[in-house]
Amino acid sequence: MTTYPASLAAEERLADADITSAIERLFLLKKGVASQLIEVACHEGIVELSGFTDSLLSRGRAADLARAVRGVRGVINDILIRTPDVPDAELERRVRQALRQDPAACDYNVRCHIHDGVVTLHGTLQTWAEGQLVLLVVNGVPGVRQINNNLNVRGGSITNSDEEITTQIRESLAWDIRVKSPLVDVRTDHGVVHLSGTVGTADEHEQVVATAYLAGATHVDARHLVVAYWALDQGLRRQRFVPKADEDVAQAVRDALRLDPRVRAFAPTVHVRDGVVTLAGTVGNLRARRTAEQDATNVLGANEVRNLLQVRVQFPSPDGLIHQHVKTALACNYWVGRYNFTTNVSNGKVQLFGTVGSHFDLEQAADVVAGVNGVVELANHVQLVPFRELRYAPPADAAGPPAAAENTEPDLLLEQRIRNRYHWSSLLHDQDIDVRVRDGRATLAGSVDTWLERKRAAVEAADCGARDVNNHLRLLGHPN
Repeated sequence: MTTYPASLAAEERLADADITSAIERLFLLKKGVASQLIEVACHEGIVELSGFTDSLLSRGRAADLARAVRGVRGVINDILIRTPDVPDAELERRVRQALRQDPAACDYNVRCHIHDGVVTLHGTLQTWAEGQLVLLVVNGVPGVRQINNNLNVRGGSITNSDEEITTQIRESLAWDIRVKSPLVDVRTDHGVVHLSGTVGTADEHEQVVATAYLAGATHVDARHLVVAYWALDQGLRRQRFVPKADEDVAQAVRDALRLDPRVRAFAPTVHVRDGVVTLAGTVGNLRARRTAEQDATNVLGANEVRNLLQVRVQFPSPDGLIHQHVKTALACNYWVGRYNFTTNVSNGKVQLFGTVGSHFDLEQAADVVAGVNGVVELANHVQLVPFRELRYAPPADAAGPPAAAENTEPDLLLEQRIRNRYHWSSLLHDQDIDVRVRDGRATLAGSVDTWLERKRAAVEAADCGARDVNNHLRLLGHPN
């Protein structure tokens, strides 16, 4: 049973109107959200999204962004999909092609049935994670309005016992930098996982539930796992950041890679020395290489990741065919299809050129290319032309920094925007970050808990309009 430190005060409850305003401003700032078509309401920290958007990806991104706002305890996503009609036969062709071209999903036994933009998926997979990967691929197909998930998870030839599931969940949570609260209780009964306790953010809640399914849960009951602001207490949080033994970190990384369907078949070699993780071996595609690095970085105690994984394609494709597939994949992608890119391909190595308007689009373009079969290396020369136009002024309210005056100098106005964004970020609001802006360049100093906060701080500064970000943030307990 979880016990709560007596020193923790009652939960700070942020005003629903302030939370609503913060989400609406964030939707204006972030790419990939039809802000003018989405309505935001909030009651006691529970956010309800309604209105319309043109894709399942955009619908999901809106919910993800809302969950990352400080004070949000949960999100109800009632956004509807309005997309141009696509004939069932054409939509089926698109879905089959997307699954066939994905480096991991192409090996799965998945069938689909299409009716009026609704995709019904059938088939048998080994793990819940494989099912989530299939859903992610189909979500990105233009014209899909809804997905009925009838996929069956067989779980392989060995089924974990209740005790093994509980143990794996606890161990995974203990090593995951995305879950900061130590106040989570886990109980498993006949494959059903019951979660209780307290986490500090809606994002953490989502991650804890996902971890339970990854461990083999047939169902997860999270009704008694609550989101409360006080669980972000720094004293509680930083108990998790004590130094870790290198071999323990290495084993935690191996466990994370074993659970990832994009990586597990390749079984990378993991070595850790003084908190520096080295990944070695071979993988079959570039996306697996990138995913393995991300998995390792999410492990507590992994202060740095050196990715030495080599991509070796079993059946190499001609450069001309790779070039065509890359060009088509970029043009058809929901996020970056509106941009003009130039590509060069030599021996499976792709050079990508062009300009995009946000860090999010920059990452998406790289991920699209990495997902093309036959690509073994990517040199990403895409330039970021950041969003500069001031679309809103931060509100003057007691919960946040004061609004900037109309005649404020551009650097001071940008600095204020970045500070306001940090103030409303559930991940960054209580981190020790100092912001200075000169000539449109933001300099970040201070310290943060993990690389996740460090990266997010730089991304948010760029999205707020910084033309460049000097990131001097230090990680707690790790000399930079």
